[in-house]
Amino acid sequence: MKRKQGRIAALFLLPYMIIFVIFRLGPSIAGLFIGFMKWNLAGVPKFAGIDNFKRLFTDQYFMVSLWNTFKFFILTLPPLIVLSLLLALLLNQKMRFKSVGRVVSIIPYVLIPAVVGIMWTWMYDNNFGILNFYLKKMGGGGVRWLTSEKMALVSVAIVVIWTYLGYNMVLFLAGLQGIPRDLYEAAEIDGATKVQSFFKITCPMLKQVATMVITLTLVNTVQLFDQIFVMTAGGPGTSTLTMVQYLYTTAFQNYDLGYGSAIEVAILVILVLLIKLQNKILNTNEEA
Repeated sequence: MKRKQGRIAALFLLPYMIIFVIFRLGPSIAGLFIGFMKWNLAGVPKFAGIDNFKRLFTDQYFMVSLWNTFKFFILTLPPLIVLSLLLALLLNQKMRFKSVGRVVSIIPYVLIPAVVGIMWTWMYDNNFGILNFYLKKMGGGGVRWLTSEKMALVSVAIVVIWTYLGYNMVLFLAGLQGIPRDLYEAAEIDGATKVQSFFKITCPMLKQVATMVITLTLVNTVQLFDQIFVMTAGGPGTSTLTMVQYLYTTAFQNYDLGYGSAIEVAILVILVLLIKLQNKILNTNEEA
């Protein structure tokens, strides 16, 4: 019986596994091998050994893209934890239209990233953007949201926070609803305030959810491409050049597929190391 159920489960998983192998696993393995080649797409690939990987350590643009990706993670992580948790706490209360609020909060996440990028580009426009329009109405000056090297990365970070806020809210909301009400009732009987209950009960019980949010934010930050490509294409200058944007520029605009594949492998290695480091730090804190 169990063997039959296993076969049925495998049958349902088969379409996904086929798609995964063809479009995800296969290209990833191919990219690893291409990373050892010198190939401009038009000619025949030539074996280059580890030259492409050695080039990473002396490539100024790759180092800039790595630093920009790190800054982007620092800009987006605190708001995506604090704001999404506050929103989850609000929508977990007994209130009218909370279901509507939950649906509205998740809408930005289900929109196509390119559409989100185009929409916010219009809103950020220096001349007719709605944000500058109201800033000028209030007596302020217009802000060069996407054309200033100081503001461009922050502006894109705001868009990503807006996009993923509702998704993280759903994760925190699920965690909140999994906390037994008995704990809060016992704390109330002992004379604990709501603030004390939040820090002594809610926060510890949501630690695993917070860990998941941090991991997802890290993965999304390292893989960020759509909004950057649509809104700034890595500019102005190199102020919003992230690792995946640099990978795209190298492989599909400069036609250096060998070096582009080496960048892809480097991104994967960096992502794995960062996730391992994050888990080690969080596990150390839990043991302490």
